[in-house]
Amino acid sequence: RSKAKSMYILGADNDDLIQEGMIGLFKAIRDYDAGRDASFFTFADLCISRQMYTAVQAATRKKHIPLNTYVSLYDNVPGVLSELIRTAFVPKDGYKYIVADFSAIEARVLSFLANEKWRIDVFREGKDIYCASASQMFKVPVEKHGQNAHLRQKGKIAELALGYGGSVGALRAMGAIEMGLEEEELQPLVDAWRNANSNITSFWWQIDSAVKQAVIQKKSCEVGFLKIYYQSGMLFIDLPSGRRLCYVKPKMGTNQFGSESVTYEGINTGKWTRIESYGPKFVENIVQAISRDILAYAMRTLAHTFIVGSVHDELIIECSPDVSVEAICEQMGRTPPWISGLLL
Repeated sequence: RSKAKSMYILGADNDDLIQEGMIGLFKAIRDYDAGRDASFFTFADLCISRQMYTAVQAATRKKHIPLNTYVSLYDNVPGVLSELIRTAFVPKDGYKYIVADFSAIEARVLSFLANEKWRIDVFREGKDIYCASASQMFKVPVEKHGQNAHLRQKGKIAELALGYGGSVGALRAMGAIEMGLEEEELQPLVDAWRNANSNITSFWWQIDSAVKQAVIQKKSCEVGFLKIYYQSGMLFIDLPSGRRLCYVKPKMGTNQFGSESVTYEGINTGKWTRIESYGPKFVENIVQAISRDILAYAMRTLAHTFIVGSVHDELIIECSPDVSVEAICEQMGRTPPWISGLLL
């Protein structure tokens, strides 16, 4: 790092030079001969310096001018490249890929855990959750391509941003302003969503209370399908699948807003530190963990197939052309016995 600070590489930054230095260190480890007079430190220092100087000199060559000076046609090159990753995967000759994912899995799990009945009915009837949410919030019929269709967008942004305690800031972060909402509409949208989803809002604070009780009083609490308890210096949350969430060395602290909250040790921005949390955040952890467990159950159900990958709530299966998408989806959509009643 100290060497990198004293150099400049055209069209790159300090981290690139550090990476070049790491390559030099790797070469030193690979090529060092203990039988020679030079110490490893001296040899490694030479290899690192040479690798960095070579990178700096290469960056100034004319053949690199386009790379260093041209302007990209894309605003976000890494984003574009990530979107192209799928095109790099092709099935072997004579086979095809079936790609299947769950429909609104987190919304379904959250609704089920909180027993938000109107949402469960929406999923049971196969309706559009964004339209239904907007209709529930604004008390008018909303159809995707019909009556009050303009309200669906508000229902969508609310669903995506507010399920785990998000407020005005979460709406902004999700692009509410860019989607055409006005600043003065944001807080009323938060209030409308929470009023329409009172069971979910109540569930956040049930979990918050149970976690605090476990940490402060060292008592075991049950909230629906979940068991929350303190044991051996850890906070545990037992999930319906039998898996457990674990939070290291929990204790009470003060959050950034000056309120009492639970904190625990973990990695944040690459450093081991204390992390503050509260009910809605714990609910997010729980819902996402259960959603992953459901995917794992689906993978076991489909173990007779060749699963080549999973992405979030999606499975990629390589199979012969005669395998039907419907058959795969039927097997993937089977509800695990440990969370009977959940509609997938």
